[in-house]
Amino acid sequence: MPGGDGTGPPQGGSGAGRGMPGRNRGAGRMGGTRAGAGPDGECVCPGCGARVPHQVGGPCYSMSCPKCGTKMVRA
Repeated sequence: MPGGDGTGPPQGGSGAGRGMPGRNRGAGRMGGTRAGAGPDGECVCPGCGARVPHQVGGPCYSMSCPKCGTKMVRA
């Protein structure tokens, strides 16, 4: 009988509850450089290192560095 020797996938059952628990929970709420990192923090230029306060409602990558013009990243 195929799968009866314990080397294949389990036979029978509904398959309910076999997903990956906790996956995608709290995405964007972990802080750091992730999207949606919150209102606090700074935007940093990867080119020259200039830092400016993060503006609420606008992602850092939409801002240009005031010193060199490179797109900013979240710190």
